Amino acid sequence: MLIAAGFLMVFAGGYLLGIKGYRAQIDAAKKIQIVRLTPPDKSDLDFSFFWKVWDSLTAKYFDKEKIDQRAMMYGAISGMVSALGDPYTVFLPPGDNKVMNEDLSGSFEGIGIQIGFKGSQLAVIAPLPDSPAQKAGLKAGDFIVGIKDEVNNVDRGTAGISLPEAVKLIRGKAGTKVALILTREGLTEPFTVEIERAKLEVPSVLLSFVGKDKTIAHLQLLKFGGDTSAQWEEKVSEILNNKDTKGVILDLRNNPGGYLEGAVETAGEFLPVGTLAVIEQGADGVKKEYKTQRTGRLVKIPLVVLVNGGSASAAEILAGALKDNQRAKIVGEKTFGKGSIQEPMDFENGSGLHITIAKWLTPAGVWVNDKGPASQGGLDPDVKIVLDDKTKDDTQLQAALSIFK
Repeated sequence: MLIAAGFLMVFAGGYLLGIKGYRAQIDAAKKIQIVRLTPPDKSDLDFSFFWKVWDSLTAKYFDKEKIDQRAMMYGAISGMVSALGDPYTVFLPPGDNKVMNEDLSGSFEGIGIQIGFKGSQLAVIAPLPDSPAQKAGLKAGDFIVGIKDEVNNVDRGTAGISLPEAVKLIRGKAGTKVALILTREGLTEPFTVEIERAKLEVPSVLLSFVGKDKTIAHLQLLKFGGDTSAQWEEKVSEILNNKDTKGVILDLRNNPGGYLEGAVETAGEFLPVGTLAVIEQGADGVKKEYKTQRTGRLVKIPLVVLVNGGSASAAEILAGALKDNQRAKIVGEKTFGKGSIQEPMDFENGSGLHITIAKWLTPAGVWVNDKGPASQGGLDPDVKIVLDDKTKDDTQLQAALSIFK
């Protein structure tokens, strides 16, 4: 009876493993191993070839001290993910994932730039306010073609570089230096900028009152981060408590973005409940609409929005929602053009995976994604004002102010 029960348990266990895509086998040491079966849709792939290469490397590579099987595994996964050719879909080993998960609401050490891709080329999305990068003259839209760091023995071009690798190379301890080789629209030759890293404190929201009689609220939303909501609430309360406030300039210049939900939540401050803010379109073509759900406190106040080439991702979603719903005039320059949505996944071993799961469209159905230097990606402002490098006057802010007259 016990023998029969044992056979039944083995059969049931094997059956359950089978329908889950695994099988049990006994190795040379007579221990049971659980092995994943090749899924039917991958039956034409010879996964034994992977292990043949792996075993050849470990057996024949001359410098045995450099054989790190964990690093080899992470490298194999990274290669698989990068084969998609999407710079925003990346695998992050534990160290890189920790760097990418650093919350800008706290302090970190680096030069203070947000980076991304225009087509396949690494580019500056925006230098952070009062950062070493901004003081060194870096601009939104600059292409980073090389990175040099003598102390860390780094000297490489950025062709084919991943976003986490670039972040890891550019960031570093305060007091150390990194040199970036850049190209810029309007200049014929690359140029090099050496920047000393510093410890940075980056706010999310700043507020000042501008104009001749100081009645226009200049509300700068610098990023969508962990501390954004609390700071936003504080600044909006200041606007509402100022009885002389006649209008708001929402400044999204050099805002590199963040979560889609954060953009929709902020849009709800200026748009009526139930207003379409953004459309998400997945691989199957199905569209999901995101509508405002909060009772906005600034729905009726006159509004102008400032954008530039450093306004990206969630900042573009917010600007697009206000533009397409004819809630505000958009002033400044064409935005960065990042129209995809990534889903971050964190694993138990500390590694992570960012997967592009969809693209987003403005309420009018516009996809802003930039496909390269010649692309027409990004949102066009209603009033185009290009800042003049030869003057310190903020002509974009002045143009926004003139709309309230």
